[in-house]
Amino acid sequence: MSCREGLMSPQTETKAGVGFKAGVKDYKLTYYTPDYETKDTNILAAFRVTPQPRVPPEEAGAVIVVESSTGTWTTVWTVGLTSLDHYKGRCYDIEPVVGEENQYIAYVAYPLDLFEEGSVTNMFTFIVGNVFGFKALRTLVLSLEFLFPLLFLLSPKM
Repeated sequence: MSCREGLMSPQTETKAGVGFKAGVKDYKLTYYTPDYETKDTNILAAFRVTPQPRVPPEEAGAVIVVESSTGTWTTVWTVGLTSLDHYKGRCYDIEPVVGEENQYIAYVAYPLDLFEEGSVTNMFTFIVGNVFGFKALRTLVLSLEFLFPLLFLLSPKM
């Protein structure tokens, strides 16, 4: 049997699916953490977001973090291979925008270890990335005010 046949056999596919349920996740369960205390090693960002109808603001805040850090739209078997708690971004606060209906400011913390050392391009690729295409969000604006850890700014690659 060739390597290709072994990988593509129905038996292999069945084994991979045992105990594994695919499907769309509820992001706020993992990525909305209102009790999180930001650290000196976090990159902090703020997004102005308008969720789609029937999408709670906490879920909208979590959606932002999912695609811009370690999340994915489905359950994958590799999730246990890395430390999600160490690398994931977190939406740690959401405030309504005064005078605007259904608009919120979502405050997000990204761990410094998520990014290439001193690479602003890499950081913006992660943070901006695909997040603007999520259907759960009606509108999204990235604030141009970031708080960077001193370690990031003093990196030899800067």
